[in-house]
Parts: sequence; C-alpha cells; structure tokens
Amino acid sequence: MRHFLFILAILVLGHFGHSQEVVEGTNSFTLEEAIAFALENNYSAINADRDVIDARKQKWEVIASGLPQVSGAVGYQNQLKQPVSVIPAEIFGGEPGTFEEVVFGQPQQMTATATLRQQIFDGSYIVGVQATKSFLSYSANNQEKTDLEVRKAVTEAYGNVLLAEESIAILEKNKINLEKNLFETRKLFENGLGDEESVEQLQITTSNIDNQLKNAIRLSDITRRLLNLVMGIDIDAPTKLEQNLDQLVLLQTDLDLLDAELNIENNVDYKLALNLNEQRFFEWKLAKSKALPSLNTFINYGTSAFADNFNFFNGDQQWFDSSIWGVDLTIPIFSSGLRGAGTKRAKLALEKAKTQLSEAEQQIRLQTKRAKSDYTLAIEQYETAKDNLSLAERIENKNQIKYSEGLASSFELRQAQTQLYDAQQGYLQSMVEVINKKTELETILNN
Repeated sequence: MRHFLFILAILVLGHFGHSQEVVEGTNSFTLEEAIAFALENNYSAINADRDVIDARKQKWEVIASGLPQVSGAVGYQNQLKQPVSVIPAEIFGGEPGTFEEVVFGQPQQMTATATLRQQIFDGSYIVGVQATKSFLSYSANNQEKTDLEVRKAVTEAYGNVLLAEESIAILEKNKINLEKNLFETRKLFENGLGDEESVEQLQITTSNIDNQLKNAIRLSDITRRLLNLVMGIDIDAPTKLEQNLDQLVLLQTDLDLLDAELNIENNVDYKLALNLNEQRFFEWKLAKSKALPSLNTFINYGTSAFADNFNFFNGDQQWFDSSIWGVDLTIPIFSSGLRGAGTKRAKLALEKAKTQLSEAEQQIRLQTKRAKSDYTLAIEQYETAKDNLSLAERIENKNQIKYSEGLASSFELRQAQTQLYDAQQGYLQSMVEVINKKTELETILNN
C-alpha cells in the first residue's frame, strides 16, 4: 500500500523518541496536545533544553577564567638520604686545603601555600567573553530547530496513525461487500445461473483485499507505537487520537498561509547561518588578539616547617612565613609569520561564511516558493481525489447493479472495484499530504 512509504519515513524520525514509564490509563491527544506533550518529553527536545543550560554554564566558565583565582597547596618531604655538601675545613678551624662533609637542614619538611592570581589584560579573554553571547544564541536557535523538527515528526506520525485507521475501516467495508458478492455469485454458479470465472474473479479481489486489511492492521499498530516513540511515551502504552482525518484536514487547510510573506530573519536555518558568521568573526578577532601582549599578576603567601621527625602538628613546632608578589607581562615579538597566516586563514573562513549566508538566504527563499507550490498542489489533489472518489463510488455502484442483472461481466466489475479501491487510498493519501505539506511550509516560515 502506498502509505507504507510514509511509515518508513517515520522510522527515520525514530531518533526523536524518548521512552518513559507507561502512563496508567489511555493517553488521549488532539494533534496540538500531542505536539505540546512531545516538546516536553521527546528525547531530542529534552537534550536541546540541556544544551541551552550547558551554554549558560560555558558562558560563566569563560567569564570566570578572567576573575581572581585562588589556589592552595600543601607539601611534605622526607629526605630518606640527605645530600652531603663538602666545604673547606678551615672554616671550622681545620687544616687549610682540607674539606669537611656536612649535611644542611633537617630531613623532614612541610609547606603550605596560597596563591591569588588575577588576569589584568588578555586579548583572547576579551574575545572569548564577547563570543559567549553568540554561543548562547546558537544554542537557543538549535533548540528552536529541534522543536520544529519534533513538531513536524509528531504531525506526520499522528497523520499516519489516522491514515492506517481509516484504511482499516475502508478495507473492512470493502471486504464485507466483496464477500457478499462472492457468496451470491457462488450460489448462482452452483445453481447453473453463472459462470465459474465470475466466482474466481471475485475470489482474487477478495483475497487481495483481505491481505491488504491484515497488513493495514499490522501497520496501524506500528504507526501508533511510532507516534508514542516520537512523543516520548512508552511504545506499549495505549494512545487515543481525539481527531480524525477529516477534522485534521479541515484545520490544516489554510489558504491564507499561501499569502504569508517570508521573514527571512524568522527562519531558523538562516539564524543558524548567522550564528556561523558570528562564530567565524570571533575566530578572526581571536587570531588577531594573539599579537597583543598579556598581563597577569599574582600574590603568594606560604609557610614552611622543618624537623628531624614528623611532629609538625605539635604546638612548639616553629613555622617560617614567606610571601611573593609579582607581575607577568608576555609580549609576542616574532613568530616567523605564524600569527599572520593564522589571521589570514580566519579572515578567509569569515568570507566563506558570508558567502554561505547569502547562499542560505537564496535557498530558503526558493524552499518557501516550492513549499507553497507543494501545499497548493496538495490541496488541489485533495479536492480532485475527493471528486474522483465520488465518481469511482458511482461507477462501482452502477457496475454492481449491471452485474447483478447480468449486464456486466465479472471482469468489468473487478475493474470498477479496483478503481474504487485506488480512489479510496488516493483520497486518504491526499489528506495526509495536505497535513504534511502545510507543516513543511510552516516550518520554513516559522510563524
């Protein structure tokens, strides 16, 4: 069946799913309620929220790296074999020209230090702080894109469940009518008033419809599980859809949408392309900042103690304090063209990003025109399919009457029935197309 292709399309969207515990009772949703539920529980949506939180934490990481940093250290040393120094013996009153072996200090030592460091100037830090705003914007836009993809996935999955259900209802009705025809034709044949070929023709059609019905029932179960997966519900949880295809198509048919103007700045792909430009711009500034000097300061305070045995925590242990204050100034002088080449490469990357932004704008404008065209076509095909279904029903009904009166052959009846079944599936598929094409247009317009 043609809607099987759409079931496969939903499989691609399976990564949007997020399994939770089975909700007690039956979950009942309209399309908008299903979308709202998925935006809270879908796996990708949840992680997109976390990415925004992560971006805020990264922003503070960058800012905090230029604020005062305090570190402490405690050290202990035990010289198992102390080094020996040789000094002139005459210092101790010995013979000139001779030497004495001496050991300086005590074998055990403990130190405790605390250091405060402060960045005074660093060009890369300034650029990093400026870039955090762009990174936060990227995370927010990526979350928005994820939400749009989840909305689209839920809409398609919801429509496919309804498509499967409507297919089952139609196929069951067709099967009942066929079985009635087959029963009557077989009785006529058994009484010598009909031919065997008529019975066989109807048997073929009935068998085909029966197989399609069994397949539709299996697909209905799969599509419902896929909808649960996309929404973030356990796939085995019972789910009830509050709307049918007719209601959904009525809601999704909006001719005013075809007149909606594209605001390119609302398009999420354009926003992400802008983010890429901002990223490349800050990478270029970062490359240039490497030619600037950096200035840092620090102050250190420490204390040390020495002993023959480990008695540093005794009250009579003597400790010796020390403190250092200093300034570090680093001046880039010569890099053999390394910094210059890096800056030029960053500038080229920025120019490429600008070109990609222009290309993205043109592509989005083209996508909008195409999406509007596809949506218009979907509405037109829906209207045509509805008319074709009405015609096919009348043709099939006429052939049923002719066949019962012996004015039409079983082959002609089978042709009319096959035409009706194709028209039924075409009508259902056209309804789903209206829903999906509107969602695609809304995704581009982001309205």
